[in-house]
Amino acid sequence: MTRPCLVLIPGLLNDADLWRDQVEALSPIYDVRVADITQGESLAALAEAVFAVAPDRFSIAGFSLGGYVAQEMLRRAPDRIERLALLDTAIRVDTPEKAAERRTLGRLAQASGRFLGMGDPMMRAYLSPEHAADPEMAGRVRAMTQRLGLEVFLRQNALARADGEAVLRAFTRPVLVLCGEADGITPPAGHREMADLAWDAELVVAPGCGHLTPIEAPDLVSAALGRWMRRT
Repeated sequence: MTRPCLVLIPGLLNDADLWRDQVEALSPIYDVRVADITQGESLAALAEAVFAVAPDRFSIAGFSLGGYVAQEMLRRAPDRIERLALLDTAIRVDTPEKAAERRTLGRLAQASGRFLGMGDPMMRAYLSPEHAADPEMAGRVRAMTQRLGLEVFLRQNALARADGEAVLRAFTRPVLVLCGEADGITPPAGHREMADLAWDAELVVAPGCGHLTPIEAPDLVSAALGRWMRRT
């Protein structure tokens, strides 16, 4: 018997290690696959790359930038998507201030001459204070960003984000919206908006967590994904 397929989409400078604990928890029940979004030059290209390695019908969970890829997939082929999970992400285009910030980060990364991954200031922005001070957790995040490197950062950072309100409103299958209580990158208010827009959404807020909930709250995220996969 074919098992239901769940495709997990990482975010900016994330690889499969972002989803390590969720893959371990859910693989005994589901066909769990982690997408690679490190190569495309547009959301459309990334969406098509994920479709190419997925079955005809499947569920998708997108984290951060991966949430925008998931929304693009809904825009292109909604009938292939059985469920949608949006984790620590957003549905709006960048504000002019946010776009300018991305351009500045890109210039700084190129000008530095070498890319060392996520430094301490960015680590404190992405993880809650308690988790940023955890050597194992911070080391795992830093190693992931170093593995992917400068070229991937520049390519992903430059991607134009699209507004996802229309596709989210139109999707009538089960939705999970999840974020960290202290997520300063994509705050809880935006996730409440997404949950309100969706037809059938569960909103989960992870206590004491920042932006990287799959790493900061692995058991909570795995349990939420499991409940969502059982919904019809």
